[in-house]
Amino acid sequence: MAATGDDAAAMDSISRAPAAHSAALNPVAGSSSHGEGPEVVAESPAVVPKKPSTNSDGVETAEEAVEPADPDINELCTDMFEKMSVFLQGELTATCEDYRLLENMNKLTSLKYMEMKDISINISRNLQDLNNKYASLQPYLDQINQIEEQVSSLEQAAYKLDAYSKKLEARFKKLEKR
Repeated sequence: MAATGDDAAAMDSISRAPAAHSAALNPVAGSSSHGEGPEVVAESPAVVPKKPSTNSDGVETAEEAVEPADPDINELCTDMFEKMSVFLQGELTATCEDYRLLENMNKLTSLKYMEMKDISINISRNLQDLNNKYASLQPYLDQINQIEEQVSSLEQAAYKLDAYSKKLEARFKKLEKR
């Protein structure tokens, strides 16, 4: 909130009064990096040294050092706000770029999931087709299993017949020799 009237005049006089005192303490630097002309640069704040004081017990106490006010507070505040504006613009730009990147990543992920969905639908359809084909072949497979069992029993019968014929042959040879 800006001060008006008597308050503004009082604040103005307060901000100008230390300016003369601080101008003697702070050296004036060369030109600004922005090319606006010379401005006051405080290399280190001047501290007015104070003598330690003693209290009633005879113990030394420290007193606060008073720093003089900068002469061009308005310029410094304007410069600070400009730099803060640039900083915040940079932060907001970076955040916007992050959100754009995240949005693009979400879109790509969504596309990949849609592709995977299509692939899984195709796989499901092909599996259903294979199951239907297997079901249609099942009677033939059952017949093959029955034939295999019959061949197996026929094979066993052939082995038994072969063994019996060998026994008969051995008996016949025995009878012939007699």
